[in-house]
Amino acid sequence: MRDKLLGEILLESRAITEDQLKEALVRQIAQGDDDRLGSILIALGYLKESTLQLALDQYDIRQKFIEVLINYRFLSKEELDLAYEMSLSERISLFKVLLNLDFLNHTSLAKAISIYSGIPFMQLSGTLPKIKTGLANTIISFSTGDKKLVPVAFDGRNVTIAISRPLDEKQLLKVENYLNLKVETVIAPEDEIVKNQKLFQESIVTEAPLAAGRSRRENMPDTIKELVAGEIEPFEPGGEKEQFVAETDSLLAKLVNKIIYDAWTKRASDIHIEPSQGKEDIIVRMRIDGCCEIYEKLPYRYKFSIPSRLKIMADLDISEKRKPQDGKINFKKFGPADIELRLATMPTAGGLEDVVLRILNNSEPVEFKNLGLTGRNMLEFESAIRQPYGLILVVGPTGSGKTTTLHSAIATINTPKIKIWTAEDPVEITQPGLRQVQVNPRIGLTFATALRSFLRLDPDVIMVGEMRDEETASIAVEASLTGHLVLSTLHTNSAPETLTRLLDMGIDPFGFADSLLCILAQRLARRLCDKCKEKYTPDDRGWDELVMEYGAKEFESAGVERSSVTLARGKGCDHCNSSGYRGRLGIHELLVTNEGVKESIKTKASTDVIRNQAIGGGMTTLKQDGILKVMQGLTDIHEIRRVCMK
Repeated sequence: MRDKLLGEILLESRAITEDQLKEALVRQIAQGDDDRLGSILIALGYLKESTLQLALDQYDIRQKFIEVLINYRFLSKEELDLAYEMSLSERISLFKVLLNLDFLNHTSLAKAISIYSGIPFMQLSGTLPKIKTGLANTIISFSTGDKKLVPVAFDGRNVTIAISRPLDEKQLLKVENYLNLKVETVIAPEDEIVKNQKLFQESIVTEAPLAAGRSRRENMPDTIKELVAGEIEPFEPGGEKEQFVAETDSLLAKLVNKIIYDAWTKRASDIHIEPSQGKEDIIVRMRIDGCCEIYEKLPYRYKFSIPSRLKIMADLDISEKRKPQDGKINFKKFGPADIELRLATMPTAGGLEDVVLRILNNSEPVEFKNLGLTGRNMLEFESAIRQPYGLILVVGPTGSGKTTTLHSAIATINTPKIKIWTAEDPVEITQPGLRQVQVNPRIGLTFATALRSFLRLDPDVIMVGEMRDEETASIAVEASLTGHLVLSTLHTNSAPETLTRLLDMGIDPFGFADSLLCILAQRLARRLCDKCKEKYTPDDRGWDELVMEYGAKEFESAGVERSSVTLARGKGCDHCNSSGYRGRLGIHELLVTNEGVKESIKTKASTDVIRNQAIGGGMTTLKQDGILKVMQGLTDIHEIRRVCMK
């Protein structure tokens, strides 16, 4: 009856003909009840999705999504009631609740959405279609929130896009106008779409995104030099007035966009803009896998305009050049990638300004098993995070992956039965079920303020982005002693030094000793490139150096057989930009508080005493953990020496 009514409506609105309706009805009968009339008409090419959606919404004949879930037996009514109640109480979407509770997987959810919307379902393969990465990443950039997009077919005029949620008519029209192409959509599992998005993004080298229509995103040249070559008339040395590029110059916007876009495609974490006095070139450096490297040198004519352009993008005061400023850039407003950047400026000699941009990777947490913790460390750390109360600290320098580790730990205990609050600066990783707060010291919302407020909100677990002062540390200790599990970070070099640092801050040693569960210190070392690394057997001298650096006595107790060890080294290839390294891995030392460590805290013992007690309790130092990973062929000893102190 419902499909008959739909056919009548489509005929009355002249969206289809009688012959087209008859053909679709015959095919529906032949294919079975699971194929809905709207999907068949779209597949036959007689109807556009936007027209179908308009008819369904206008006459209110669309099944409710919850009806689809029940009628097609995707889940039981009891499961749906539980998920719906949790969705309302936690204020998160029903889709996320169903996935979090494992009532649905991404594939079954996509099939339900397909039936509900009338848009065909497609299972994606793990191989990419023959589509230019520029076009692909332009389409991907339209992804927002739960609506993920990736192209699956392109014939030169028409592009088929896999979507995780239906687009409304305005959104679909926007994509078509922007691409200047006819767009067809299919529903696909969200996890498969995200996987294909990553494959497209990893395949980028310097290919520019597609230019189309009246969009602000224009074709980018292959290189910065090609762009700079056409910027303004050449400056004649010795002229009366030096010629600089204005921040309103259209080519300047392309140049800045190109720098940011290339940094994103190269997996850089930071961009450094470094102007010099006189007529020296501007140095642009990028930090990739923890190491800075020169990306490009730009003409000095840009030394005032590039910082100004970036400040305009971050809504900062371009007239203020005498003091530091900081802000954020939503790059999607200006370029082809949906990324956020944190910007900081610093006045330098000669009336110039350095600018550093940090690319914020808004993403899901890394799986706990993929953190790279060795057997003992993983067991002890996981045991600690499953305790009902206590204090856990993750320490290391800036950029050592502390927040990533904390979010991975929280993800293992993040269930609807546990209430978790986090205070972060900035919020880079998001998880359904967490209540996350962005601190803002300018309005008085500091880590300490947020932590005090959390205690009035009935939490089970609290994560504090950083212990910057004695007040925050003291409140965290107090919270951990009153029945809460508290996780935080600190900038210290090692786990034993963290205890000395906190005691020097002035926190109560007795309460601290009773509350502390463990301290995980970590570094990020570059991982050998899987494409070009070669294995080799160390000679006597190389083996003796490894043993000496690990510690002969400790190495003997580690029980490593020389015959079982094969080292590796990177030769360098195009995949790793001839560096021999690609990606990073964590190295760790985990101090678990035993009775000896607790007594040392109470008596404020020296760092050396605490270190010896921790090692006696089974702790491997950062360097020892790194050497063990060298023996696994994951990195090399030169990289461990670079990131670890002796």
